[in-house]
Amino acid sequence: MIDLKQRAARLLTSMALTGSSLLLGSGAIASELTPEKKLQAASLAATCANCHGTNGQGVEGSAVTGLANLSVEYIKTNMIWFKTGQRPATVMHQLAKGYTDEQIDIIANYLGKKD
Repeated sequence: MIDLKQRAARLLTSMALTGSSLLLGSGAIASELTPEKKLQAASLAATCANCHGTNGQGVEGSAVTGLANLSVEYIKTNMIWFKTGQRPATVMHQLAKGYTDEQIDIIANYLGKKD
């Protein structure tokens, strides 16, 4: 039986190998992804749920914006602005610094508005 460390290592290795090709510039939606890529995208986007609600749907009564109704490009642009300090924030500037540009693209494509 594969232990948790081995599973985590496999997931991280898989993410590293597929990183830049996963969703980049494709405008792909979650339903078009393989199960493994869906898991990778969902894992990255899961941290957003704490403030932005499950699947970016927002939290009723919260001042924090839901992401599901925002365009993919808007999410990507603002995450880069948070990351580079071009957009001030209380928390997002710190969180965004933890993601690569490729991961930001994956998150935006996973959570952003599907046309």
